[in-house]
Amino acid sequence: MPQFLLSVHVPASGPPAGASSGSDPGTMMERIQALEGKMRAADALVSSVRLGPASDATVVDATRTNETEPLVTDGPYLETKELIGGFYVVEAETRDAAIDWATEASRAVGMPIEVRPFLDHRSG
Repeated sequence: MPQFLLSVHVPASGPPAGASSGSDPGTMMERIQALEGKMRAADALVSSVRLGPASDATVVDATRTNETEPLVTDGPYLETKELIGGFYVVEAETRDAAIDWATEASRAVGMPIEVRPFLDHRSG
């Protein structure tokens, strides 16, 4: 079955306090737990990951051709207004089904969700 990455986009300054989604009751963690339970019941959830702050990131660049050692720097790679705060890997029959899961995830976390299919390396 096709797999999709549902990435949670958070402001670089961090998630809004409570990351409220408006009409959904409960705390954000309660909404996330309910969503993940629903995903598990549907055999759709492959993985769910929450990332630490971008300030704890380390970037390794071993692409510089004139250097023998990689360049290792602290902090996020890009200067951006939004960062990936976590993600889900889901199995869904179609892109539209993955978008349905992303819609529920966006409501649960109160932030935008990007949907991207994984490349299928099993064929050929």
